Amino acid sequence: MLLDQRRLPEAEVELRCLSAAEVADAIRTLAIRGAPAIGVAAAYGLALAAERGEDLDAAYDVLASSRPTAINLRWALDELRDEPTPERARALHEQEVARCRLMGQHAAELVSPGARLLTHCNTGGLATGGYGSALGAVRAAWDAGLVEHVWVDETRPLLQGGRLTAWELDALGIPFSVIVDGAAAAFVARGEVDVVFTGADRIAANGDVANKVGTYGLAVAASHHDVPFVVVAPTSTLDPDTPTGADIPIEERDPREVSTRFPARNPAFDVTPAALVTAIVTEVGVHRAPYASSLPTQVRSAR
Repeated sequence: MLLDQRRLPEAEVELRCLSAAEVADAIRTLAIRGAPAIGVAAAYGLALAAERGEDLDAAYDVLASSRPTAINLRWALDELRDEPTPERARALHEQEVARCRLMGQHAAELVSPGARLLTHCNTGGLATGGYGSALGAVRAAWDAGLVEHVWVDETRPLLQGGRLTAWELDALGIPFSVIVDGAAAAFVARGEVDVVFTGADRIAANGDVANKVGTYGLAVAASHHDVPFVVVAPTSTLDPDTPTGADIPIEERDPREVSTRFPARNPAFDVTPAALVTAIVTEVGVHRAPYASSLPTQVRSAR
């Protein structure tokens, strides 16, 4: 059972998936989205396939191919491959939420009292199966009495920020305003942003970060104006087998999500070079450059 994120914030509708293929379709069509959350969903999908007696290799392949950029998806499937049970999937889900809470505690240490934070895309409970990565950091900082206001990028083209992050912050009672993506750099330049928090869909071994398209521009603006740019993501997002961001596959979605009348390009992600990232926060702690040596080296055991 999934909360269909395509219907938010207008309606809260549950979506029932009865096969691995239906879970894969839910991931592909963004009914469920966010790197940790699609990993959790894929784990449940593989367990569902085993319960139904489906071909597990075929189920693995259809789930793994549903979205190519987020490494959590294949990681979760690999975690379930030898034990594709509901119990193992639930344990993975619970561990992911626990990691998010730890990340939030670590990231809140980077926030000063009265901070005005800016976020991009949606990185809350909806995107992680529970507490949140970058938005989890916002929650933890708010609970610690450190947050004055949150600026929420709409996040084009599907408005994950304007629809989903705003919905979550509203429910949490955290003061926020939605801004168009094109306004974010000006807010940074005017001194109205103290920290930028984003999530990640894959982090290369050198610290290059793939995240929702528009993240790179935020990092450039933050660097130019000496505003901390902090990435918050669980160790399940680290990909030590991918040397740099140039090796990360970038998903191109249907151009009709941008325009049904004119020619369009619709990359779902961009890559932010490690040199623009002030810190990467995982459940292990706060990591700083050089990331090739500071990021957790025992990623698989940490997961």
